[in-house]
Amino acid sequence: MISRADAAALDAADPLAPFRDRFALPEGLVYLDGNSLGALPRRATARVADAVSREWGEGLIRSWNDAGWIDLPRRVGDKIGRLVGAAPGEVVCADSTSVNLWKVLAAALSLRPERRTVLSEEGNFPTDLYVAEGLVRLLGKGHRLRLVPKGELVAALDADVAALLLTHVDYRTGERHDMERLSRAAHAAGALAIWDLAHTAGAMPVDLHAAGADLAVGCGYKYLCGGPGAPAFLWVPKRHQDVSLQPLSGWLGHAEPFAFESAYRPAEGIARFLCGTPPVLSMSALDAALDVLLEADLALVRAKSESLTSFFLEAVEQACGGALRLVSPRDAARRGSQVSFAHPDAYAVMRALVARGVVGDFRAPDVLRFGFAPLYVRFVDAWDAARALADVLSSHAHERPEFRRREAVT
Repeated sequence: MISRADAAALDAADPLAPFRDRFALPEGLVYLDGNSLGALPRRATARVADAVSREWGEGLIRSWNDAGWIDLPRRVGDKIGRLVGAAPGEVVCADSTSVNLWKVLAAALSLRPERRTVLSEEGNFPTDLYVAEGLVRLLGKGHRLRLVPKGELVAALDADVAALLLTHVDYRTGERHDMERLSRAAHAAGALAIWDLAHTAGAMPVDLHAAGADLAVGCGYKYLCGGPGAPAFLWVPKRHQDVSLQPLSGWLGHAEPFAFESAYRPAEGIARFLCGTPPVLSMSALDAALDVLLEADLALVRAKSESLTSFFLEAVEQACGGALRLVSPRDAARRGSQVSFAHPDAYAVMRALVARGVVGDFRAPDVLRFGFAPLYVRFVDAWDAARALADVLSSHAHERPEFRRREAVT
């Protein structure tokens, strides 16, 4: 039987514990939703204030040069690259994950013009499937999106598959794909491997080159802590940069943006995957957040993640008995940095839990999802969350009408 004293002892021995003070966290709140929106790094507050008051307020238009605004997409991209095993000049920060997925998926199809199928799994994150569906519909000419169960992906890699599109960590269950095995399988079939790193980047080490990936995208507002709506990123290795087609040919992807030529000439390298003007304020927040993350050893982050999620899993099952069904893998090595349970009234349970000061989130149809950002979540937070969850269930608090009313964002 584990106890809160056990949790406190683990916190006392945690080499990452000092990082918690680098984040602005409300007193008395247990925040287990960093896999949806990361907590605010204190450094980002100061950076955005400076970008507003000094760079914008005083520098005005001159700050595109003097403050290096124009270089933010590649500078921030290179910082993200250090977290995902990319070489300098292979990552840019721009747009949203969905827009970037459109870019890299179109690039992949341009590299395999004789093939027509995009292969993904049933249950992949819906927006990724929507983007793929929209692109193949636009292209026509026999292009299609094919969805198969997770266990049938390798068998479905036939001679018509141009790209295998997968999310590394499942957004509902937290289950991790074996990126290297599936990328190699795609290559053996002549296809390219595209990975969504939304629930990976910043939460665990990943080496895209070593894993044999071809293209990747990810968001900036989850474990990277860039703030709500933070710009996303995309990775294109140098071997694909100058030979693939990027369809969103905006001015910042031009070889000479300020030549203002009528015809488009793509820039060399990763810059051709840019499109429009970068959102300076939000990108500045992400830039500052990355400086905090890059001070941590990702191997330690991953080790704490596995320990934290395992501790929470055990604490919940100890406190709640059989009231919940585990939907995440029990083996920590197969999980991302989250634990998910199913309950018939999951939405109302989560609303009641939030009212008790424990913030996780709900995913349809019946999933309670808890994300663990190791730089600021403690073992005592995991313990307290498990006890609060048990109290909600035992008291039937979730049956109250106010917790059953659906809000716009779940």
